[in-house]
Amino acid sequence: MDFVIRQAATDEYATLGEITAQAYLRDGLLDFGESDAYLGELRDVTKRAAAAEVLVAAAEGRVLGGVTFVPSGGPMADIARPEEAEIRMLAVAREARGRGVGEALVRACVDRARTVEGCTRVVLSTQRTMRPAHRLYERMGFVRTPDRDWNPLPELDDITLLTYELTL
Repeated sequence: MDFVIRQAATDEYATLGEITAQAYLRDGLLDFGESDAYLGELRDVTKRAAAAEVLVAAAEGRVLGGVTFVPSGGPMADIARPEEAEIRMLAVAREARGRGVGEALVRACVDRARTVEGCTRVVLSTQRTMRPAHRLYERMGFVRTPDRDWNPLPELDDITLLTYELTL
């Protein structure tokens, strides 16, 4: 399948939001399922695009997946420090999985980070159960940074996110 990676168009935001939400729901990544507050964040591509860069993989007019690239801090950064870019909310539609879409989206973020003046690393957070994503990141040269693991909901003990970084 041939596809391109490019900036998301505003008329694709709803589609990408639903792809992202469904990826997290169907993969069991939301602790509270349909009532999880994070579901609204996953669907709100308009908000993400106002604060960061949203990229999509597209083929024949269809969105296959997307990712949020945070070039240098700002409201969309969770863990990025100065001189770091961050990758957030990577998602691929179920029917497009296994075709290199996720890897191409991550690679596009890494390539984009190389163009950001002063950027020396790309960082990201991932859930413990996202093992296919872990394999992808490690294959691409990302390394685990356990000292940066964190919990987005400190009131719940079992939601520690794992972190990775890639030195450029």
